[in-house]
Amino acid sequence: MSLQNSRGRLLGLSRELTRNWQDTQNIWRDQKAREFDQTYMQPLFESCDNAIAAMEDLDKLLTKLRNGCEIEE
Repeated sequence: MSLQNSRGRLLGLSRELTRNWQDTQNIWRDQKAREFDQTYMQPLFESCDNAIAAMEDLDKLLTKLRNGCEIEE
């Protein structure tokens, strides 16, 4: 699986998780839900966003390296 495919998969799964979490928040609305969101979900979403951005940057760098070194795939 290529880096670009992995990035796309992570992005899709992250969006799906976000939708599912929003649906859950419509039902689970107490203090424990807010604590869970702050403790687990928001850091997870932030980590996913950071990983997706890093994968995009890495893909751009690898493309430059391939073009600069004329590596054939």
